[in-house]
Amino acid sequence: MKRIYLSLGSNIGDRESNLRKAVERLASQDVRVLHVSRIYETEPVDYQDQAWFLNQVVEAETTLFPMQLLTRIGRVERELGRTRTVRKGPRTIDIDILFYGAAVVETVRLEIPHPRIAERRFVLAPLAELAPDLRHPVTHRTVRQMLESAPPAVVRAIRDHGTR
Repeated sequence: MKRIYLSLGSNIGDRESNLRKAVERLASQDVRVLHVSRIYETEPVDYQDQAWFLNQVVEAETTLFPMQLLTRIGRVERELGRTRTVRKGPRTIDIDILFYGAAVVETVRLEIPHPRIAERRFVLAPLAELAPDLRHPVTHRTVRQMLESAPPAVVRAIRDHGTR
């Protein structure tokens, strides 16, 4: 089993329900959800002309290899109505692999750790709840250190822990 961290985001429809359904659909025999962060409301990044997001991080264990996990995530996103029309645009659900154990993966379809994690306060804040001392396998900085130096952004917790 590999310890993984996934980032979830939603800004279309019932955002909270979309996050909950994504966690439920990810949980399976080969993906065991261990902890779920609080839900955060965050301003959009990159493409600004859209609704604010709800974001959350999931800590899990998996027997899937990274590309198998990516395929599973894609299926969950499609099941929840994700369509890719505007790059970085509105979405019912977005699921990213932040960390897969201490693995470093660089392919055309997948980069682990997530290449922009250190710039994303909306990912680092919920991740710091679950694993503040987790070290990036390339930079060796902790999640807490990355959060302290991340660019400013509005990120506010709106719901209590959903820890399983």
